[in-house]
Amino acid sequence: MIEGTTKSGFRFSISENVSDNMELIDAMADTMSDDGTRVVAGLSATLNILLGKNKKSLYDHLREKDGRVPVAKIEAEITEMFAAIKNSKNS
Repeated sequence: MIEGTTKSGFRFSISENVSDNMELIDAMADTMSDDGTRVVAGLSATLNILLGKNKKSLYDHLREKDGRVPVAKIEAEITEMFAAIKNSKNS
């Protein structure tokens, strides 16, 4: 398992073989448009694959006082998680 804590304090645990999953690649591809700019369509699917039922914990962790979960904060957390996955592969 790859375990870590993001800068915001969210603790996560991700299977070491998560990156060897074509459905994750598909979900990540859905976060990019044809011109390479980011879109949010694949974020939910990506989080489902990475965190499963713990996705709600991340949402609750990042939830604003008005109840929203900002997309930019989700993107930052995913970026940190993928950095942890990459670092574990390089170890």
